[in-house]
Amino acid sequence: MAIEIKMPALSPTMTTGTLAKWLVGEGDRVNSGDVIAEIETDKATMEVESVDDGIMAKIFVHAGAENVAVGAVIAVLAEDGETASDVAKASLEKSSSAAPVPSFASEAKAPAEPAPAPVFAASVKAAPAPQTKSSDKPRIFASPLARRIAADWNIALEGIIGSGPYGRILRRDVESTATAPIAQTTVALAGAAPAGVIQTGTTQQGDSYLVANSQMRKTIASRLQDSKQQAPHFYLTVDCVIDNLLEARKSLNAKAAEGIKISVNDMIIRAAAMALIAVPEANASWEGENTRLFCHADIAMAVAIDGGLITPIVWAAEQKGLAALSQVTA
Repeated sequence: MAIEIKMPALSPTMTTGTLAKWLVGEGDRVNSGDVIAEIETDKATMEVESVDDGIMAKIFVHAGAENVAVGAVIAVLAEDGETASDVAKASLEKSSSAAPVPSFASEAKAPAEPAPAPVFAASVKAAPAPQTKSSDKPRIFASPLARRIAADWNIALEGIIGSGPYGRILRRDVESTATAPIAQTTVALAGAAPAGVIQTGTTQQGDSYLVANSQMRKTIASRLQDSKQQAPHFYLTVDCVIDNLLEARKSLNAKAAEGIKISVNDMIIRAAAMALIAVPEANASWEGENTRLFCHADIAMAVAIDGGLITPIVWAAEQKGLAALSQVTA
């Protein structure tokens, strides 16, 4: 008998969710406990495990589908000995019987619109019987975030040793596989964009690209905006001891060529630029449906002049040394 896989409720308040990714395909063998999909709510992305053994006979909800109702059938498993045609026949018999309407249909007492069952039956009937695929690949235990980052940057999870419980691969494990982070980031951003990226035209000074925002990101942004607008804010300052920095500046200026004078501002701009390249997610701007990630660290510096304050931009500051910065900011 076919086993229905339904959209799970991952929190007490969840009514709909986004099916972020399928980790199995039609025809794959699924064992109890296998992670088969990733479900995204407004709070988190979570893995969904199969509670039964069988063959993935049909997937009804494609990856990326949004607002999938809790309880809706998203896929069906065929038990050993069954084929897709067996599943279709069983579904037809079920829909034609006088049995109560399935739980994923409307709960109204009047006969509900029989869209889910007939569509399900016809869809499976029209498809060829899936062939069982061998599952020789070892199962990889990784968090949804680690999987997403690895997919975005084309990093194979098979070669990563996880640092989480029972060898689970975490975000930090994926990120730690990148060597020479500054150079690699620059090459990656300047070259082909990761999967799921919306390519845009480039400008002369600073290249960038768009990444679609998930429902969770949108919710976080909305709540942070509410917090900024509605909650009282106060700001803190901290005094830093920069004796070593000043000594380093003095030493560099003593060895510098004539006409080169490195300022504390130059050193701060250089440090900020390298930090932005090391953490690309911070070198970005929010644009509603997407987040724009910038390929270079373009830093504006405040300069007081007669009659006001201007903010000239140091383009691609990460590509400039302290001596070059001193010439740009002079």
